[in-house]
Amino acid sequence: MKLVKDINKETSNKPQVSDKEAEEAIKKLLAWIGEDPRREGLQETPKRVVKAFKEYFKGYHQNAEEDLSKTFGDVEGYDDMVIEKNITLESHCEHHMAPIIGVAHVSYIPNKKVVGLSKLARTVEIFSKRLQTQERLTMQIAKTLMSALDAKGVAVTIDAAHQCMTMRGIKKEKATTVTNYFLGSFKEDLSIQNRYLKYIGK
Repeated sequence: MKLVKDINKETSNKPQVSDKEAEEAIKKLLAWIGEDPRREGLQETPKRVVKAFKEYFKGYHQNAEEDLSKTFGDVEGYDDMVIEKNITLESHCEHHMAPIIGVAHVSYIPNKKVVGLSKLARTVEIFSKRLQTQERLTMQIAKTLMSALDAKGVAVTIDAAHQCMTMRGIKKEKATTVTNYFLGSFKEDLSIQNRYLKYIGK
């Protein structure tokens, strides 16, 4: 089952920008906000920001499907859902580059093979370390798990706060957003879907 096309691949035709060019861009932003990038406290800031961005957005250089390729077939017939709850999620919205902070819940129903539990959390991590919308992030995780594991069904739920609306704009600091995406058995059988939602407390 192939549901994933290019979402796991690093873009090969994107513009190549050096660290030095990125640092110069940060200096311009510092000047634009009214700061002096030459003052002592800011002289190393461009390098630090570039280093931090490499960590924030490392998902562009990682392939979740490849990471999920190591599976285990010796499951003695286990065919019920596997759920991993409360996976810490830290991403950035593509509209304002503001943080998205929350949790993800991931579940799949095995089809003769399972994957190491850490790989579920790592799939969330890989896609969250890119500029995102929460809706797309939820779908990317679900479709990749469904394809890579050839699962009978996949469910993904994300509950997150978007700092583009808690720290700026409408400034609703307690607002969170919940998104769900269901595939296979979770989409086709409401009893399975409802059992999953009960387990994760939604």
